[in-house]
Amino acid sequence: MRVASILEYDGSRFSGWQRQDAVTTVQGCLEEALSKVANETVSVTVAGRTDAGVHASGQVVHFDTSSQRSDYGWLRGTNSNLPNEIAVRWVGQVDSEFHARYAATGRVYRYVILNRPVRPTYLAGRVTHDYRPLEVARMQAGAQYLVGTYDFSSFRAAECQARQPVRELRRLDITRQGEFVFIDAEANAFLHHMVRNIAGVLMGIGAGEREPDWAKEVLEARDRTVGGITAPPDGLYLTVVHYPAKFGVPVLSAALGLW
Repeated sequence: MRVASILEYDGSRFSGWQRQDAVTTVQGCLEEALSKVANETVSVTVAGRTDAGVHASGQVVHFDTSSQRSDYGWLRGTNSNLPNEIAVRWVGQVDSEFHARYAATGRVYRYVILNRPVRPTYLAGRVTHDYRPLEVARMQAGAQYLVGTYDFSSFRAAECQARQPVRELRRLDITRQGEFVFIDAEANAFLHHMVRNIAGVLMGIGAGEREPDWAKEVLEARDRTVGGITAPPDGLYLTVVHYPAKFGVPVLSAALGLW
C-alpha cells in the first residue's frame, strides 16, 4: 500500500533533506525510523527537497510498503524512533496514483526575518537576522512586480536542475509583527533558492538600498548575477503543500503560521 505523511523539522542540524553518506540528513533519519516500524527497508519520495538549514512545518512524503500498520501505529512508532528535531504530524493511506512531488498543485513557503539591531539568541538558526530597519511597504511594492507567471532565471541558483525556469508565483505577501517581518510566497512550484533570492532582493529594497522597481529589473534581466545576495537559509520554512482533494491529504491548520 501507499502511505503519505506530513512532517515538520528544524533543519538547523541537518545537511539538507536528501540522504547522503557520512552526514546527517532529514531523509536519512526518516527512512531509518520508518524502516524500524515497517520491519523492512522503506524509501520515501518528498514533495520538495530542502537545503541545509531550511525548516519545514508541512513537508509531505509518500512511501510504499507491504507492512500492515494502522495510521496511528505509523505515527506513534515513527515518532518514537525520530530525533527531537523531526516529528511526523499526520499519516494516512492514499491511492496508488498519489505522488508527493508530481501530484502537488502548489507549495507555500514562509521566510522569517528578525528585524532589530541585536542578533538573536534562542532563535539563532531559526530566523534570519537583519539589523537594518526594513520598510514593509517598500518590500510589498517590490513584490508586486514578481507575482504572476514569469521566467525566474534571475532568482534560480546556478546549480538549479529544473528543466525550465518559468513558474507561477501566485502570492507574495510581506507583513510585520513587532520585530518580525514575514515573507509568504505561494507558487505552483519553486526553483532552487528561488525564495531565498527573492527575499534577498526584497530585503535590499526594504532597507532603502534599492527602489521597489529594482525587483522588476532583476526579473526582466533573466540573469542571476544581477539579483544581489542569496538570503540565508535560517529563516526559510516550507509550510504547506497543496494536493487535489481526491487524495485526502489535509492542510494542517498549525502549518499555516509559525508565530
